[in-house]
Amino acid sequence: MSDYTSGSTAENEDFSAFIANVRKATSIDLSQYKETQMRRRLTTLRVKNGFPDFTSYFKAIMDEPRLRNEFLDRMTINVSEFWRNPNRWTLLMERFLPDMLKRSPKLKVWSAACSTGEEPYTIAMILDRLGALGQATLIASDIDEGVLARAKNGVYPERSVREVPKEMAAAYLSGSGDAFQVDEKLKRAVRFQKQNLLFDDFQDGFDLIVCRNVMIYFTEEAKQQLYEKFAKALKPGGILFVGSTEQIFSPGQYGLETADTFFYRRIV
Repeated sequence: MSDYTSGSTAENEDFSAFIANVRKATSIDLSQYKETQMRRRLTTLRVKNGFPDFTSYFKAIMDEPRLRNEFLDRMTINVSEFWRNPNRWTLLMERFLPDMLKRSPKLKVWSAACSTGEEPYTIAMILDRLGALGQATLIASDIDEGVLARAKNGVYPERSVREVPKEMAAAYLSGSGDAFQVDEKLKRAVRFQKQNLLFDDFQDGFDLIVCRNVMIYFTEEAKQQLYEKFAKALKPGGILFVGSTEQIFSPGQYGLETADTFFYRRIV
């Protein structure tokens, strides 16, 4: 864990104790996140709720479910939308998934750190359009039970669905305004589960792992650990799809090669 230099010694010790207590209580290791961003975000949350220090704030989030859920929401940065960076999803639909389906009609796919579900439902739309959803295993995971509940509900505001191609929207979404409902076929196809990426074991044998716009919040050491775990979870030839700010500069050290921009293939 880095030395905290943004406050007094007492303030830094208070925050360090908070990090340690959260890890003991939840297995969430905040020291693996970029410290400046995390500390600023959590300080704002603590002050907003009227707590003078992190010691009192920790006790409160352990005692009060509302505060605990708010803390998890803030920590896990739940920002998502359907078809984010549409040209990358088009490439997945037109090139990578058809190549996978030539090798096997039964794909195993994982949306890691799926937040409120827009990403795995985007994958489900594409798989269904390719005629592969019925035989696919589609897993979506997140550390935050609150966002997983929202994902299972499958209701989204207009701003979340604005990038969905018109023909896809017509086929898989109903409603309007702040209540667009995902088609039941897609909801049945996605298996949502709670998972801590840093501490939990991963399944293996995945054809595709999608983990986008999450790694930017982790330290370099945590990123390296996760890239190694993702690579081992892929089948040889399987694809890791990352976010637009998360280029892997030395994929070979993880047994990966660049397949296209933000797509990496397991080579060993």
